[in-house]
Amino acid sequence: MQFRFLIAALLALSLAGCNRGSHPGQIGSSAPDFTVSDGATRVHLSDYRGQVVVLNFWATWCAPCLEELPSLQRLQKNMPQVKVIAVSIDDDADAYRSFLKQYDIGLLSVRDGSEGANLKFGSVRVPETFVLDRKGVMRRKFIGAQDWTNPEILSYLSKL
Repeated sequence: MQFRFLIAALLALSLAGCNRGSHPGQIGSSAPDFTVSDGATRVHLSDYRGQVVVLNFWATWCAPCLEELPSLQRLQKNMPQVKVIAVSIDDDADAYRSFLKQYDIGLLSVRDGSEGANLKFGSVRVPETFVLDRKGVMRRKFIGAQDWTNPEILSYLSKL
């Protein structure tokens, strides 16, 4: 009997934690500011106020992230008015730098490791991407790899 109660309680807690309705609670609020510096690159998020920002949390060991990177690069090339910022959660600095060089990643990318910029956004898995408007307000959250050349996404970004 106790076992069934425990299972029912865990199920109820897990469902309550996942039930955020049709959009995450942080949508419509100001994006938390952060500064990340990995020795080669420094990103201070508030420096990009006035621009639409596509903030992508990713890692070199994440297959969906690798699938998504080419379309993020095409987005940056085709819509230079939108700033794509890729924040890697890789702990291994050498693997990260080698990856950028090997795959000729042409995005603004910075390695945060386990410093936690992603945690400020409630992002605990990769890839997760946040779209910020010109005032730094979070407008959309995408979980998982996206095709950033999708006409619906491009239309949405062009209207911000």
